[in-house]
Amino acid sequence: MSFFSFGQSAEIDIVLNDAETRKKAEHKTEDGKKDKYFLFYDGETVSGKVNVTLKNPGKRLEHQGIKIEFIGQIELYYDRGNHHEFVSLVKDLARPGEMAQSQTFDFEFTHVEKPYESYTGQNVKLRYFLRATISRRLNDICKEMDIVVHTLSTYPELNSSIKMEVGIEDCLHIEFEYNKSKYHLKDVIVGKIYFLLVRIKIKHMEIDIIKRETTGTGPNVYHENDTIAKYEIMDGAPVRGESIPIRLFLAGYEMTPTMRDVNKKFSVRYYLNLVLIDEEERRYFKQQEITLWRKGDIVRKSMSHQAAIASQRFEGSASAEKALSQAKEDDN
Repeated sequence: MSFFSFGQSAEIDIVLNDAETRKKAEHKTEDGKKDKYFLFYDGETVSGKVNVTLKNPGKRLEHQGIKIEFIGQIELYYDRGNHHEFVSLVKDLARPGEMAQSQTFDFEFTHVEKPYESYTGQNVKLRYFLRATISRRLNDICKEMDIVVHTLSTYPELNSSIKMEVGIEDCLHIEFEYNKSKYHLKDVIVGKIYFLLVRIKIKHMEIDIIKRETTGTGPNVYHENDTIAKYEIMDGAPVRGESIPIRLFLAGYEMTPTMRDVNKKFSVRYYLNLVLIDEEERRYFKQQEITLWRKGDIVRKSMSHQAAIASQRFEGSASAEKALSQAKEDDN
């Protein structure tokens, strides 16, 4: 939240109607700290009150109008000051005139489309916020209030396993298999690694989860790789015919759903990176992309119908019908 006062004669406060019951979610700010914000989903109504308090009772406040906006925007850090708005809704609360006393104004943005997940990354920020403004001749009085949006999806209908081979001719032949290619954020990656041929002295083997953030287009594309997790598979030399099981729990790591080409501005993708290190410190890699998604069953019952609407936008009509019927069952 930010409040620009400039020694003004009024203060603005934004209060949501369901502030006492609405769930909050932790979200990372630009400086790396975590804060809690009210949590919303696609299709939910955003409503509340704007309280305008006069600092000097008895002194009138002249204004050119009072409004509230609901804004969804993307800011690329290399292009600061140039905000790309993908949602912009405005409600006029008062016409130009004078205020003789403190006042409260109601507002409601009905079934607001919030197509993307809130995100703060290395080079980009996607945020949603309410902004109340008292327009004045010299300088406006503003108050902003950030919210967090999570995108939900239903279980993927196609979720094939991943089978891959790593090989160096006549030296090394490894097969590895993961149980599926799409995982929800609290899922477990289950897999196996088979050593078919081992003529290199391998001393260490691990799986890394790598997050790759891509921003910009054309010549101004920036890639940021961040290692989210390291999972040691073995420490020591394997033998031919050996198989090693893998169980990697995702719930303990900070991850978002996979985001592809969000508003043609950025993407966030996740990869499983198999790393082998031999006794001469040579490193061998094999990388495979996985898709992460946010499970819809975390939603409160009163939210289930709107969650189904969100699923429809995300997954398409076939899985949306499932989500809608499930929502009705949950409500009953």
